[in-house]
Amino acid sequence: MKKYIEFGFGNTWLLRTEFEQDDGMEYEVKGIVGKVSPKSIYLRVWLGHRVCIFDSKEGFKKQRKDRRALKFIFGITSEV
Repeated sequence: MKKYIEFGFGNTWLLRTEFEQDDGMEYEVKGIVGKVSPKSIYLRVWLGHRVCIFDSKEGFKKQRKDRRALKFIFGITSEV
């Protein structure tokens, strides 16, 4: 299971922890939950349908999403 600790504008909460299970199911909780074992850090900028991700482990990625949003997120990828 992966854990993402995110801080920024555009999510449900300013600071949240998102859990992604191995089967793809996701859920989120307010604040930082549990121990943090950083695997990478990232900055995600979502403008309209385009998402740019700057990740310390995977480098730069661009994606296109079906829904429109405005988000500026700093995050830490961790393992449970």
